[in-house]
Amino acid sequence: MRALLPCLLLLTAACNGGAAPSPQPEATAATRGLNASAMQATVADAQRLPRLRSLLVLRDGRTLTERVFNGGPALDRPVNIKSASKSVMSALVGIAIARGVFTGVDQPVLPILRADAPANPDPRLARVTIGNLLSMQAGLERTSGEYYGRWVSSPNWIRFALSRPFVADPGADMLYSTGSTHLLSAALTKASDRSTLANARDWLGEPLGITIPVWPADPQGIYFGGNEMRLSPRALARFGELYRLDGVVGGKRILPANWVRTSWTPRATSPWSGQAYGYGWFLTEMRGHPVRFAWGYGGQMVYVVPDLRLTVVMTSAADAPRDNGHIEALHRLVADGVIPAAEAGAGMPPASATVRPG
Repeated sequence: MRALLPCLLLLTAACNGGAAPSPQPEATAATRGLNASAMQATVADAQRLPRLRSLLVLRDGRTLTERVFNGGPALDRPVNIKSASKSVMSALVGIAIARGVFTGVDQPVLPILRADAPANPDPRLARVTIGNLLSMQAGLERTSGEYYGRWVSSPNWIRFALSRPFVADPGADMLYSTGSTHLLSAALTKASDRSTLANARDWLGEPLGITIPVWPADPQGIYFGGNEMRLSPRALARFGELYRLDGVVGGKRILPANWVRTSWTPRATSPWSGQAYGYGWFLTEMRGHPVRFAWGYGGQMVYVVPDLRLTVVMTSAADAPRDNGHIEALHRLVADGVIPAAEAGAGMPPASATVRPG
């Protein structure tokens, strides 16, 4: 085995071209390390997944495993994170509330976006709040799935999303819809008088020491809220660590107090997976451990396992046909591989399971 060399997040941030925050304090020995043989078996399982492009496993803020698969790009290169962008959008909303750009999750969105609202809207549109959009409970007909193409082909995405008929009351059923998070991007742009890109770079990119490149915008120039954002796997790891550390990095609070807990509070249930959903995050359990994850089409994943102090990032081919089997395989890598390796690795030195990029 090649010499073991744990990569601190401090170095990861520097590799991303940004200023690195101060290192986090050492955790207790009981939460350190990964079982080497278990992680080697997990990496071997990962290598058999043709769509997988990268795997990073961090424990206590240290990168103990990082691999590139199937000709994937370097770990510092931005990739399309698809709907994992929704978790980033949720973070921006939380910061906007703390800065007074929004008054809170109960703020109605219609007054901010009235210029693009229907002339005589359904009265329920006035009841749709920032929180409803975050939890996919707006009640408006979806703009994802079979409705997606017609939505993104429309000349005004905001107007199209606001004019959808109501198929549920606001705050009721979960209706997964990228239009909901795009409405958040539009509301953030109008309320702050700055683009979502500028806010993301200022509020997340700079303090996390990560690069946030330009991503697509709608015909009116509103940056796509909830899809198509570009972040590198290492930047995604930094983002996951931000949530694992309750919004504080290097002693500096980036997310408002309690925003992580608020985002990870179950508010709706996916009709497809049966998993709970908070504000931009899916919520589940694996082997008895609470797991929170960001999920992008094709397998762009950020898993946070708070009680084991784990952050796991996986990126996959973003342009492959839909394949639910791949997502289940990624879940199994965490549930049957990484988590047991962490359980068995209690007390091991942090470098004991490092696997160098292949």
